Amino acid sequence: MNLVIASGKGGVGKSMLTSTLATLLAEKHAITAADCDADTPNLAIWLGGIDKWDKILPVEASAKPKIDLDKCNGCSLCAQKCRFGALKMKAGKPVLNPFLCEGCGACEAVCPQKAIKLEPVQNGEIKIKKNQNGFSFVSGQLLPGETGSGKIVDQIKAEADKFNSEIVIIDSAPGTGCPVIAAFKGADFAVLIAEPTPSGFTDMQRTLDIVKHFKIPYGIVINKWDINSELSTEIEKWAGQNFLGKITYDKKIFKAISSLTPILKTDLKAKEEIENIFHNLEPKIAGILK
Repeated sequence: MNLVIASGKGGVGKSMLTSTLATLLAEKHAITAADCDADTPNLAIWLGGIDKWDKILPVEASAKPKIDLDKCNGCSLCAQKCRFGALKMKAGKPVLNPFLCEGCGACEAVCPQKAIKLEPVQNGEIKIKKNQNGFSFVSGQLLPGETGSGKIVDQIKAEADKFNSEIVIIDSAPGTGCPVIAAFKGADFAVLIAEPTPSGFTDMQRTLDIVKHFKIPYGIVINKWDINSELSTEIEKWAGQNFLGKITYDKKIFKAISSLTPILKTDLKAKEEIENIFHNLEPKIAGILK
């Protein structure tokens, strides 16, 4: 099964929750953890370190136009039709700004001289290793200035599937964009985490719209519940039977992660609270695995 941890906004605790749930799940199941936040991956930090990768794979999930200037007659149609402004005419010939190019292929389609052809470019990389807790871990990252994080997420998930684990737990990007939708493809259960702020709650509801669109069963977690206990109570009542638990705000969590100490190796209150969330999640996972 694919278990996705998601939220509406960033910084609400997805990677903290994913890393801890992954370690707890690994005690009873064969699992693989996948960091599918290709723009800003940080699950490796929560799992104990960003070095000592077993394998690093280049990813070609994007394309950019290659222009044959000998065939080009300088008609400028490609520059006119480029909605991203990536092609500009200079001295009668098109010049590409690769940082603006989205690889959409419009220039190739409209060129009457067939002087433009899209060619794959490396836009990211995927890193794989055996985690210190004994389970496999896959992480991907978009290279600076490149596009196509949603396509990289597809490849991260494909690499994770190669381990044939019982459960793949996915740390999604925040928001509702392409990488998030790619993370939700094929998901069997989603855990949505929110913080008790107006933006934290409403942004999580937007992500929930995607979850409901794909008809994915889900659970709700509140992080930093005690910074606004009134709104936390409101969210808990709103979640109803989908509520899995809540986590206390604690500055010591940041001290733990800065020293690369996983939550389960601390004596913080958050450890006990996430273990409680895990116990509430277990029956839902068991029902899907059957």
